[in-house]
Amino acid sequence: MDTDKYVDEIYAKVQARDPDQAEFHQAVYEVLQSLKLLLREEPKYTSVLSRLVEPERVILFRVPWVDDEGNIQVNRGMRVQFNSAIGPYKGGLRFHPSVNLSIIKFLGFEQIFKNSLSGLPIGGGKGGSDFDPKGRSDGEVMRFCQSFMTELAHHIGKDTDVPAGDIGVGSREIGYLFGQFKRITKAFVAGVLTGKDTSYGGSLMRPEATGYGTVYFAEEMLKQEGDSLRDKKLAVSGSGNVAQFAVEKANQLGARCLTMSDSSGYIFDKDGIDPEKLQYVKELKNVRRGRIYEYVERYKGAEFFEGKRPWEVPCDFALPCATQNEIDRSDAEHLVANGCRGISEGANMPTTPDAIEILKGNGILIGPAKAANAGGVATSALEMSQNSQRLSWTREEVDSRLRNIMVNIYHSAANAAERVGKPGDLITGANVAGFLKVADAMLAHGAV
Repeated sequence: MDTDKYVDEIYAKVQARDPDQAEFHQAVYEVLQSLKLLLREEPKYTSVLSRLVEPERVILFRVPWVDDEGNIQVNRGMRVQFNSAIGPYKGGLRFHPSVNLSIIKFLGFEQIFKNSLSGLPIGGGKGGSDFDPKGRSDGEVMRFCQSFMTELAHHIGKDTDVPAGDIGVGSREIGYLFGQFKRITKAFVAGVLTGKDTSYGGSLMRPEATGYGTVYFAEEMLKQEGDSLRDKKLAVSGSGNVAQFAVEKANQLGARCLTMSDSSGYIFDKDGIDPEKLQYVKELKNVRRGRIYEYVERYKGAEFFEGKRPWEVPCDFALPCATQNEIDRSDAEHLVANGCRGISEGANMPTTPDAIEILKGNGILIGPAKAANAGGVATSALEMSQNSQRLSWTREEVDSRLRNIMVNIYHSAANAAERVGKPGDLITGANVAGFLKVADAMLAHGAV
């Protein structure tokens, strides 16, 4: 069997079946290209590919809700339950105007491999809505979340599908969603959602986990080079949960974070975003829900660059923590020219294929998202474990487990890259390592 030709045929079918889903195509293409190397030596795995790229279930529904003026608004809700071969579907909910089926499918597909890499028994899923919580009152957000959960509740459960937060879905939204689930089911099922407040079953360290994990992965990448993050200059994008805690952990490890951003542009602080300044960003974003340019009004030595991304700033390491495809070819050229040594992806698929080729061609270390940002879902799975046992672990215990998981993910990816003859290629290694566990389970389950 010509396995390369078969893989290309699978990808062509994906494109033909859903021609308008560019983000999903991009995610599938990257994984399938990596798998060609494995399948040439182990063709038995080809039989799972046609099922791997097709979700087990896609749920679309309308979400009617009433705004503060008494008008009925309607958004679209969705949940993609992609693969449950190794455990219940697990993945976040995203509330953002850009949400469509292509984005949710790409995120759900990535989640399969990310969850597998974590070493924990969780499958891949994702969901969300085109609802935008920005500028909405707490009452409007609550009414939307209650309407959203009224439908979603029919499709989730602690042993079936366990959503969490993502862009636009923080502890406030999770609280409203959980409250409505409890109201509908008339039962307190703590394990049905993760990212909960610690007052009702949440795990310590869950808010920090994705950002901390991204930095732990970067530290492990540099450790293999005989180096560390200490005294390194970092460019960070985003100013939400992932970016905030990536900056926090980087500061703790002795790095200096120079930038943060949002959709309005980025701020550059040559002196570094120290703990005091970071606390201001947290209050600005999490409480006042303001814009990042307000930072330069508070800290006069900083600069704001409207409508731009931070990748033009000279740095030793980059942490993209905002959204998909935020580093393009031009950005990659800037990073190379300015001496960047590596990238650890805190966002999902933040680097375009063209950019990846440039970075690889110049020997830049790349920690791919499905490995580098797996700390969030890993800690969600730890939250599920605590809920099942009706226990609450200490912050130190969760942090220790998280760090060990990130180190293990790095070595799983590195070893898989060696296995297929691509030493040092963590993108290929992460795809192969994540695939193997899922594929073995799918083969064991038969044609389902």
